[in-house]
Amino acid sequence: MAVERIECAVIGAGVIGLAVARELALRGREVIVIESENAIGTGTSSRNSEVIHAGIYYEPGLLKGRVCVDGKKRLYQYCEERGIPFQNCGKMIVATEESQLDTLKAIQAKAAGNGVPLDLLRANEAISMEPELFCVGALHSPTTGIIDTHSLMLAYQGDAENLGAMIAFLSPVAGASINDDGVLLSVGGAMPMELQCDFVVNSAGLFAPALARKFQGLPQDKIPQEYFAKGNYYGLAGKAPFSRLIYPMPRDGGLGVHITVDLGGRARFGPDVEWIDALDYEVDPSRCEGFYEAIRTYWPGLPDDSLQPDYAGIRPKIHGPGTPLVDFLAQGPADHGVKGLVNLFGIESPGITRSMALAEHVADLLAA
Repeated sequence: MAVERIECAVIGAGVIGLAVARELALRGREVIVIESENAIGTGTSSRNSEVIHAGIYYEPGLLKGRVCVDGKKRLYQYCEERGIPFQNCGKMIVATEESQLDTLKAIQAKAAGNGVPLDLLRANEAISMEPELFCVGALHSPTTGIIDTHSLMLAYQGDAENLGAMIAFLSPVAGASINDDGVLLSVGGAMPMELQCDFVVNSAGLFAPALARKFQGLPQDKIPQEYFAKGNYYGLAGKAPFSRLIYPMPRDGGLGVHITVDLGGRARFGPDVEWIDALDYEVDPSRCEGFYEAIRTYWPGLPDDSLQPDYAGIRPKIHGPGTPLVDFLAQGPADHGVKGLVNLFGIESPGITRSMALAEHVADLLAA
């Protein structure tokens, strides 16, 4: 089999992979995006809450928080320039018990450390803004929003392709080996090929750790264990009760069962956290019983039988159930010793928000 040469290969055409391809192309690199599916964004990028996050929950100094705050500003500007549908609707984080008020203040302090403004509201102030809400106190985030993720990915793809990048669909990476010239990728599909790459970015999302284990010459102790956290969403039959996003207190593995309103005005609730061993996108109708209880803590007026199964997403975690949240891992040559390789592990929420800022970080790692 003949070996083709390419300067940069980005594995995975989700929102992060496309943002990275765009950034590398902007820097004058020759880029090919290698995607195992037949379209862009078929995994985590198309199965999420489509929220532009403010950067609230992260410990100050973490890469996750830094690129989220910068990425949010960049993303709003990019959407305006490109005509990508979005709405800066704002968000409330609500305390429904007196014991949670200290947690609200702690979240506010953490957000301030990341440069994120949050307004601490008394119950009557919050309810005056959202009359259907029940709470004993709340935080208001004026910089949170919602976005049409698919339109964002199409814009990234268009930018990259206009600068000469290419996407190879239905092209799974079967294996890879490290050599003196960079990384040799074995790519399957209808037209198998071998690609000798100067630079490789592993942006395979849920499959990034499994893919990294196929790289001969990459230290295996540098590859984290992956965990799959499934999040189920249920749509609301009827008019959305809130104009802003409403979030309860964060909980293990996620931010709690919250309500988001999409750009069409439709309300949906989720995600919950269901730790699974294998990929499964079916939404179990019976799980919504727990949703009613969780939602009614902040929206007592939720009607019976008003929730219907919608869709599910899976978070690519690198920490398991009951363990503390960890920073996402953009692992470059200084971390694993392989020149020209960046592995992206545990890139979950707020991946959409941080996509452009993270892409710049990845490009900088390759240039170092």
